[in-house]
Amino acid sequence: MNAKDAGVKVLLASGRPLEGMTRYLEELGLTSDNDYVICYNGSLVKRVSDGKTVRTQILSGKDAKKLALIAIEMGSHIHAFSPERGLITPKNNPYTEHEAIINGLDIVEFDFADLSDDEQIIKAMIVDDGDALTEAISKLPSELYDEYTIVRSADIFLEFLNKDSNKGVGVASVAQLLNINPEEVICMGDAENDHHMINYAGLGVAMGNATEDTKSIADHITLSNDESGVAAVLEQYVLELEATA
Repeated sequence: MNAKDAGVKVLLASGRPLEGMTRYLEELGLTSDNDYVICYNGSLVKRVSDGKTVRTQILSGKDAKKLALIAIEMGSHIHAFSPERGLITPKNNPYTEHEAIINGLDIVEFDFADLSDDEQIIKAMIVDDGDALTEAISKLPSELYDEYTIVRSADIFLEFLNKDSNKGVGVASVAQLLNINPEEVICMGDAENDHHMINYAGLGVAMGNATEDTKSIADHITLSNDESGVAAVLEQYVLELEATA
């Protein structure tokens, strides 16, 4: 709240759908016509007050079918987010159930082979136990990295996004909308799906509980989530500077 009072624009950027972020936006009072939110790791950027999409770069049914075949070959599960169908998976599994629970969504079992090639798919995810997913990643065809933005957002989640989508692009789109220069942006994160925005920002911050890869690219490492690391950065780099200005 103090940061907002100081004129700082606060923005949430997550791999989650809007449904999984709404309560946090409300809790932080980020619900006005001038508040924006980055969903699905940058695949969608929306205005919070009315849900209007201000940027979108997503996948297709053809992509989802291709990735489903790869997941099956690896013995892993897959799910995807469809604007029309919701959270879809060919077969329910513990990892998709976790996704559904944290975002307050229902699961729709749907054979990806029945998707039309041009159907909109926001993003697709290969999901599995952490060790199994690490093994699956090591076997991914190298050409997939040329076709998609691929990020591991959690131990059990490997995400496939449109090649032109990531959190950094999402943050940049809002910054441009609000006439804010990259040098004036602070981005904080703890995992691989945060790397693009940490690299984009004038000050890229890794949380104390971040992965070592994330810490290695950050300009600054703050306290952990449990130690209010975000608040510590705001106090050091925003509020203290404001007080001495």
